[in-house]
Amino acid sequence: MKTLTTYTVIALGSAVGGVGRHWLGMLVAQRMGTSFPWGTLFVNVTGSFLIGLVAAMTDTRPDSQPAREFLMVGILGGYTTFSAFSLQTFALVRDGKILFAGANVALSVALCLLAVWAGYAIGKLNAA
Repeated sequence: MKTLTTYTVIALGSAVGGVGRHWLGMLVAQRMGTSFPWGTLFVNVTGSFLIGLVAAMTDTRPDSQPAREFLMVGILGGYTTFSAFSLQTFALVRDGKILFAGANVALSVALCLLAVWAGYAIGKLNAA
């Protein structure tokens, strides 16, 4: 069972990651422009790289759970949830579950776009 300390550490990491996402996203957008979501792309790619790096460095260390929770769930979870999606898809490919990996990518993109559309449409109805 998770303790209050664990949740506090994750929450603090999430705050750090969220602030980092906002700051870096704005910095990249200022330098690259806003005609394409460069800031979001940058955050998603760097978050995916970092979650892979942390996972590889801590996978076989049983004492690394608190660090994994702070870094992967907290900071990188606040920074980008795309990093978790990328790690899980990578694990499916690594484990030879190519069809599942492809389905995860296709379903994630399609369903998330559909969910954004639905949420936006419902939000517009409620705003009217």
